[in-house]
Amino acid sequence: MQVESALRFESPVELFARVFRALRPRTPLPEISVQFRSYADANSQVRLENGRLQVRVTDLLQGAPAPVLEALAFLLLGKLFRRPVPRIYSHRYRLYLNRRDVRRSLHLVRQIRGRKILAGPKGRTCDLDEIFEELNIRHFDGLLARPALSWSARPSRCTLGHYDPSHNAIIISRLLDSPDVPGVAVEYVLFHEMLHLRFPVEYRGARRRVHTPEFHKAEQAFPRLPEAKLALRRLRG
Repeated sequence: MQVESALRFESPVELFARVFRALRPRTPLPEISVQFRSYADANSQVRLENGRLQVRVTDLLQGAPAPVLEALAFLLLGKLFRRPVPRIYSHRYRLYLNRRDVRRSLHLVRQIRGRKILAGPKGRTCDLDEIFEELNIRHFDGLLARPALSWSARPSRCTLGHYDPSHNAIIISRLLDSPDVPGVAVEYVLFHEMLHLRFPVEYRGARRRVHTPEFHKAEQAFPRLPEAKLALRRLRG
């Protein structure tokens, strides 16, 4: 009860100071500044510069329970000082972010504050709208509502495609928009992202599962799957 009371009445600066002392007991306490910022995601940052510890926390956590802010403090400072942090803190933080009301707030913040630059579905060699409709009829009985489709601004090799639920958009790497890339590779990447429409992310406690067993099973039904994966491995080098 004493610990809970201390947490309840600590200011953010006092909280980060206490966690700093716990991780670096022999290091003089620096000047600490904690600001809540209007980020477009659940991002928080910490910097130690010229004897000043600057902490910037997403304003989504401004009304969070004190134990959640304590968990964040341990995670941020543990990463900054490369110190191991008990798993209870990461578990507690993920558990809070996975709450339905927090996810709803985060979803709205991404929609309002986030910037999504879409280059459009028509590429030099491929039209994502056409490919989407063909895959939709072939694999989903034409029942998937079409999201915004676009090629990426840059030809990324690391991220060949991603689905952004906040903006209901599928982005495919411009690297695939080439006559040298087999059509089956482009179809497979788009098909994979379309499965995210069919099988949304699952949240269970502190766990977040992007690819569910149902997702993996449906993905295996893609024809010429080994050929598509081989083409993508070659493309990535």
